[in-house]
Formats: sequence, structure tokens, C-alpha cells
Amino acid sequence: MRRSGGWRWRRTARQRRAYLVGGVLLGVATAMLLGAWRSTGFLSDLLLNLGASVVLAAISYVIFDPLFEEARKARVQEHLSFDQQAFVARLHGSCRRVRILDTWTILLEDPHRDATLAGMREALRQDAEVQLLLLDPDCTAARQRSEELERQRVDVPRQIQANLRRLAAFQHSLPPGQRGRFQVRIYDASPSIQLYQWDGHALISFFPIGKLSFNVPQLEVDMDSPWGGFVHARFEELWEHEQATVSLQRYWSMRVTLRDGDSDVAEVRVPYVEVDGQHYIDCAAFRLSRPLTARAELPPRAGGPAPAAFGLVEPADGDHAAVVRQFDQKYGDGDAKRLILRLVP
Repeated sequence: MRRSGGWRWRRTARQRRAYLVGGVLLGVATAMLLGAWRSTGFLSDLLLNLGASVVLAAISYVIFDPLFEEARKARVQEHLSFDQQAFVARLHGSCRRVRILDTWTILLEDPHRDATLAGMREALRQDAEVQLLLLDPDCTAARQRSEELERQRVDVPRQIQANLRRLAAFQHSLPPGQRGRFQVRIYDASPSIQLYQWDGHALISFFPIGKLSFNVPQLEVDMDSPWGGFVHARFEELWEHEQATVSLQRYWSMRVTLRDGDSDVAEVRVPYVEVDGQHYIDCAAFRLSRPLTARAELPPRAGGPAPAAFGLVEPADGDHAAVVRQFDQKYGDGDAKRLILRLVP
């Protein structure tokens, strides 16, 4: 619905532009013909010929300009692979919308990471909306993609986690006025399309088996074309799906309200991981002088009705090392001091 409405609006805008230019030309032609009628001799002949030519130009513009515009947008340009430098350069000129749909993006790896983040910052400064959809590193599809890329020795969940760490740090560094226009979500679904959009254009490709999607041909399309409409609809479908996607904020931290008896002590956001269906939180940011309970908002992908009240207990000895490893993989900082507690309904 949103797509079709936007398409109708853009088509109407093009029609208005064609009618406006055609009307201006007809107005000029009318003025010339009136001048020819009121004058005599060479000037009359000149204005008559010019006025007739302008009338023909106006009619041709109104009829053929929309056709040429549609033909231009239907063109598809093929690139042999994803040109990282070219896309980063286009980021700097984007002023309406930047969208990325991928498993993870090599734009956040060396040597293009700093340039990519600088380009996103410039796009945000120019009032663009920047949206990224990356694959959930904990989902089955991420493990399956790793198996497909086994010969490439690519650990897909680790790559995604590294991307998300950098995006979380970048989001935190943005001014408050820009933070709302920089949105990152992770999706739990089979990846099918790669999309890199800048304003009204995009590079799209499909995920090949056993190959990185950046090393296969890319199609450069206009977002008003049928190809553009197709990938736009796929992006919107994932972005708006409440069960399939979760925001970066909810992936990165869990909202916990600490309670002492029947009283709320503090509401905080804490790092968390899920291991074998159990949720663990890092309470190193505050000190627990006595046993407390908590109300926690579990991530949507936890499944089932989330209990509101939890007890806080230390992990079992056999689970502690695996839990610490999960925290280090998600948040980095392998040497960080952590106070890890398990949420027990």
C-alpha cells in the first residue's frame, strides 16, 4: 500500500511537471501569435513561425517527456561486482534515503569503514533517512549461510556481530537530532536479496551458493522501475514485520527494572545474551548489595509469553565459560570485567 501510494504520487508529480512546462510553452506561443497578428511585415512572419514551432514543441513535450522518462527508468545497468568506493561516494551526495539490506556489509570492514561512516554521517547531515537491515547473527539462516561459505572460511555470525558493534558505536556518537533518522534492524529470515540504495537508485543482487554476494554481478536500477518496486516491497516487508525483525537497541541491551521486595530500585538497560534458551545479563554497571528480583523485557524472538518477574542467580559452573564467550563475541572487550547473572522466571 505504501509503495503504490508513493508511485502514484511520483507519477502525478511528473505529470504536473509536464503540464506545467507545456503550459508555459503554450503561453509563450500564444504571446508570439498575438504579436504576429498585431504586427506586419517581417516581424509578423517571424513571430508567426516561432509561435507555431513553440506550439509543436509544447505538444511534443507533454506527449513524449513521460514516455522518455519511463524508458530511462526501465533501463538496467549491470556491474561485474559491487564497487565499494563508488557506493561510498554516492553516500556523500544522498539527501533523501539510504537503505542497505544484506547479511552483513563489507562497507564496515577495512579499508572502507571510516569512509562509509563518514558518508552516512554526511547523508544524515543532509536530512537523509538511513536504514540498515542485517541478518540476525543468532538465527538459523546465519549458520546456514556460514555453511554455504565454508570454503571461503567466512564466519557469518561473527561478521554480523562485528557490524552491529560498529553501528551501535556510530549511533551513540550521532547528535540527538540525527539519531532518529539512523535506524538499524536485524531480521530472522532467509536472505534472498542484497540491496544498496541511495536516493532514487540502487544496486541489487541475489545471494549465490558458495560465493560472496559482493563478487557477483550487480544490477543498478531506478527505484521507480519494476525492479526497484520489487526490492522496495521486500525491504518494507521485512522492516515492518514485528516477529521477524528487532531493533538494534533491543538486540544490544535489555530493559531491566530491579526490585527490592515490592519496590522498584532502578530501571536500567543492560547487555545480555541467550544461551540454550536461557537469558543472562551483565550487571557490572551497578552493584548488588543484596539479592534482588527484576522485571525484564525479553527480546521478541525469545518466543512464547515472556514472564515479567525474574530472580537473579549466578550461572552454573559448567555454563559460565560458554556464557562469557557469548558476551565477548557479541560485545567484544574480551578483558572486560563482567557480573553475569541468569534470569530465572
